[in-house]
Amino acid sequence: MKLIEATAEDLDAIVDRWYSLAKSMEAYSELNELSYADVDEVSDDGFRAHLDDEEVTDYLIVHETESIGFLTLREGYHSSREYSHYLRIVNLAIDEDRRNRGHGSEVVDLVKEIARDRGCDHLKVSCEWHNKDARRFYHDTDFRPKQVDYAQSLN
Repeated sequence: MKLIEATAEDLDAIVDRWYSLAKSMEAYSELNELSYADVDEVSDDGFRAHLDDEEVTDYLIVHETESIGFLTLREGYHSSREYSHYLRIVNLAIDEDRRNRGHGSEVVDLVKEIARDRGCDHLKVSCEWHNKDARRFYHDTDFRPKQVDYAQSLN
C-alpha cells in the first residue's frame, strides 16, 4: 500500500472519488445535499487549490499498481493545548468494490507515519453521526470520541 501525493494530472480521479463519497453522505443529513446533479458539474478548483496549500495534501491510495481510493489530510495547530500539532483526516475513501479488505486500516497506519514525520502529536477525524460503518471503522483503528459537532440549517 502506498500513498501517492496527488498532482494536477490526478484531479479528475480525485474529483470522481470525492463525488462518490459526497453522494453517499447525502443519506445521513439534508445538510449534505449536493448542489451538483452529477460529477461532470463538479469543478476541480477546490482540489486544485490544495496543490498550493501547505496545510492540505491530497493523495491517491495505491494498492499494488492500482489506485483504489483517495485521502485528504490537513495539518493544524491548537497553540493553547498541550497536544497542539495535529493531522486531520478530511477525506478517506476506498473504492466500494475494494472495501472490507484492510485497506483503510493500512491507510490509517500510513497516516500515523506521516503525522509522526511531521512532528504531529495527534490525529483527528470526523464522520457523520449516523454513519455506523465509519464510526465502527474509526473505533476499530483506535480513534476515540472526543467531541461532537452540531449543525443547524438556517433555511
